[in-house]
Amino acid sequence: MSAQGGWAHRAAVAHAVYAPEVRHPVDVNVTVGSASEQRAQEEHLARWLGKRLDMPVKLFDLRPQGFELVGGRLLPDATGPSAQLMYQNGSGVRVTVYLRRPEAGADTAFRFQRDGELGLFYWVEDGFGCALVGKLPREQLLALADAVYRQVEAGIVPTPAASRPAS
Repeated sequence: MSAQGGWAHRAAVAHAVYAPEVRHPVDVNVTVGSASEQRAQEEHLARWLGKRLDMPVKLFDLRPQGFELVGGRLLPDATGPSAQLMYQNGSGVRVTVYLRRPEAGADTAFRFQRDGELGLFYWVEDGFGCALVGKLPREQLLALADAVYRQVEAGIVPTPAASRPAS
């Protein structure tokens, strides 16, 4: 497996470890409290992960695809820290977005691979590597990965809190 495939595999492993968790799926949970407390947690999560990764971390809006942000966590990667953002739909199905700084000369191609039961799309864009991972059919994962990719391409990456009513 190539170095790029190596980090994609680490994204799949991180998903397999944390997605089934009931009590502690994330380090920073953005689903608890009032709307204003949730917004504060989202802002904290983005700032904390951005500081640790030394790059801007945006929280993707996957609500049009039926997935709400649960929260995120800091993870180790082969070359430094990485981040995992977790999303969940109304049926409890979870997907994760793994973010990291790419190595010099990393391939930027948008790719799909299977890692056991998990499917993942991964790519390098605008100074970060991104992998979307989940136990979903390829077509559903592609729709989610495309939503993330389009938000990055458009430079419009609102946090989910941006459209929540204030409490």
